[in-house]
Amino acid sequence: MPNKKSTELQLLRLVSQTPLQINVDFIRTTKHEHKNSKIDYLESFYQTFDDIKARNYDLLIVTGAPVEKFAFEEVDYWRELQEILNWAEHHVTSSLFICWGAQAALYHYYNIQKTTYSEKLFGIYSQHNLRENWLLNGFDDVFMTPQSRYTGIEINRDHKDINILAANNDIGATILSSKDDRFIFILGHFEYDTTTLMSEYLRDLATGILTSFPKNYIDSNSTNKNPANTWRAHAHILFQNWINHVYQVTPYQLSDIEKLL
Repeated sequence: MPNKKSTELQLLRLVSQTPLQINVDFIRTTKHEHKNSKIDYLESFYQTFDDIKARNYDLLIVTGAPVEKFAFEEVDYWRELQEILNWAEHHVTSSLFICWGAQAALYHYYNIQKTTYSEKLFGIYSQHNLRENWLLNGFDDVFMTPQSRYTGIEINRDHKDINILAANNDIGATILSSKDDRFIFILGHFEYDTTTLMSEYLRDLATGILTSFPKNYIDSNSTNKNPANTWRAHAHILFQNWINHVYQVTPYQLSDIEKLL
């Protein structure tokens, strides 16, 4: 997540809307030079994997990163991320992976390849709710989610290890889960604020990246030229469904998480 503070706040807003007490640890990779965050900030608010790897957790969120055009093995912290993903199988009840984090996890766990687009997938896209699953309880049949990525995945809808929960006919699968529901893969950004896509658009222009204006972001037929948030309610439903489900299935003693395997 290049803008750590904004992403932290976005995710904290979503996980905090529950009567359950949530304690959060932020962790960072050590094999990467963080260009957008000062080291004193990281050292003050983030732990390393070595700091937490002896612990067990109910939930893990792995965020995206602007490294989609690189092969996974070319990312400087890839081996460290693989170590975290292997650890999560035995120390975390359920993991949720966002955007590039989802693509990386699908590749690591299932060798599912990513595909590169000719231009950035950027804007608000509709998705169809494809199957009954506790994660999407309360979702409409069609719902919206921001997308901001240069890559997607190629996956057979009958994959033996993966359930495709939501998809768009043009951009493919957008929400997936492992058959045992312990891994959730989100190829989109439910966590985005109303103005996040605009901020990314202006950032790209400022750095010389010719990104098209985000699709379906502003209603051209409306006199109001400000973007409307059409995904906020589903974002809250998804995270609450996830947290409530994990709360019910996590052993009282977190050390017993491996018994879920």
